[in-house]
Amino acid sequence: TGMVIMNNSFPEVSVRDQQTLIPLMFIIVLVTLVFLLRSLPSMIGTFLVIVFSILTAMGLAGWLGMALTPPSASSPPIILTLAVADCVHFLVTFLHAMRKGMDKHSAIVESLRINMQPIFLTSLTTVIGFMSMNFSDAPPFRDLGNIVAMGVAGAFVFSVTFLPALMAILPVRVKAAPAHHSGRMDRFADFVVARQNSLFWISGIVIILLIAFIPRNELNDEFVKYFDDSIPFRTATDFASENLTGIYTIDYSLGNGEVGGIIEPAFLADVERFAQWYEQQPGVLHVNTITDIMRRLNKNMHADDASWYRLPDERELSAQYLLLYEMSLPYGLDLNNQIDINKSATRMTVTLESVSSNQLLSIEARAQDWLAENAPHMKSGGASPSIMFAYIGQRNIRSMLIAASLALVLISIILMFALRSFKIGMVSLIPNLAPAGMGFGLWGLLSGQIGLGMSVVMGMTLGIVVDDTV
Repeated sequence: TGMVIMNNSFPEVSVRDQQTLIPLMFIIVLVTLVFLLRSLPSMIGTFLVIVFSILTAMGLAGWLGMALTPPSASSPPIILTLAVADCVHFLVTFLHAMRKGMDKHSAIVESLRINMQPIFLTSLTTVIGFMSMNFSDAPPFRDLGNIVAMGVAGAFVFSVTFLPALMAILPVRVKAAPAHHSGRMDRFADFVVARQNSLFWISGIVIILLIAFIPRNELNDEFVKYFDDSIPFRTATDFASENLTGIYTIDYSLGNGEVGGIIEPAFLADVERFAQWYEQQPGVLHVNTITDIMRRLNKNMHADDASWYRLPDERELSAQYLLLYEMSLPYGLDLNNQIDINKSATRMTVTLESVSSNQLLSIEARAQDWLAENAPHMKSGGASPSIMFAYIGQRNIRSMLIAASLALVLISIILMFALRSFKIGMVSLIPNLAPAGMGFGLWGLLSGQIGLGMSVVMGMTLGIVVDDTV
């Protein structure tokens, strides 16, 4: 267990997921396409476009030197989803035209005529949506956005060049549809138009009700719980936390700015009071500090009399104890992991049980208040991977909200120009924003915990939903 093992477990689990979930997703998507399109050549063409798009994105990422991390490694399923959308746009119109009696080449031309602008707009706005992730403070999420954006661009190129060319070569057979045939979507469209007022108010109320639950969400992360109970790291960490110690730590560099200042009795007393305050905080398992060593040495040098288990009263005595402790260490070891070279600062390490990022930041904020009030001369910010990730999660939420807002404005402007309608561009804001808002509202009802991984959902949702709007 520990941070090193957790960092190793993330890529291990990502690789395992890629070996199982991505092939499974491929199978489900392709079987669904065969069932809905009733065309094996269409499924083959879509499969090849998906593969080429993913290879293009991952290959370019390799050339650009992007590292594959757990977030960026999740780009292939996203690219798959978007590439399928582009292919389906072309194929549905193409097969529909053939069923109406057109020959294959005329149907390809007609499908490209109808779908070129929608597919281009969809790809452009989706690229903008995912490029907005460059506002993230976490480089892995920036890489995810850039890789998906490259995959989406590749999917556009392949779906309007390679796919039509392949359909022209492959034998495509379809049954001619009756002249009076009206598809299910035609009937659904008639239903929506006939009941437009009722559907408007019902959907509007549902959207507002779900969005109202967004305030129930709070930023919270427990990185151990990113892993399922079946993962060895999670099992070992849960056992260690329940029976031994925790993996969450906060380190402080406490000093008074003077050379040799850590042996001052007044300074040691302040450090001890800070450590005692921390030991009383909920979730704290252990506090490791130089004062424990000083107290133990003071007791040892007085025949292990328990009444001497206290800090030395004199600076000279503290200096002698520290020298004695340094000289007693095995060859090659020193105290640089606890005190600095000038003996002007000492390290205090707080070990906590598996706490959420909110609890971690709350404890650190209270610690800063205590230092400011009781020992301003040794004020120090807490540092550790746990603290770093907690702050990244907070900053990521803010930066992604700004990014999503900017992307939304750009997408709306593009739609206004492309569709030559200010009104339609403004109306498009609702279906672009509502799904993300409803998703977060529903999440507020179901869980209410938003972590680092979920902080990019807004940008991702916007990139995918725009396709439906267009």
